[in-house]
Amino acid sequence: MVRSYWVYILTNRRNGTLYIGVTNNLARRVWEHRQKVVPGFTQKYNLTRLVYFEETTDVRSAIAREKQLKGWLRAKKVALIEGMNPQWRDLYGDTTP
Repeated sequence: MVRSYWVYILTNRRNGTLYIGVTNNLARRVWEHRQKVVPGFTQKYNLTRLVYFEETTDVRSAIAREKQLKGWLRAKKVALIEGMNPQWRDLYGDTTP
């Protein structure tokens, strides 16, 4: 069975705080962020809008990509988001559980 892993970016508004994470169930993880199930950074800054995600079948690649994105300057992260989602729409409805 092939598994999927997602690297994703959350924000609270356009040009707001960004959070980058990795998960094996994007819909569940975004729901957890929205419900504030796990205390921490996303809860503190109310980061609930999914503005970017990418999928891979290799967990090591997903973790490496997460680390790569976290190391980028903000301008490069914004360009990545705007390349996929120029309006910074909430993509949560575009995910599948």
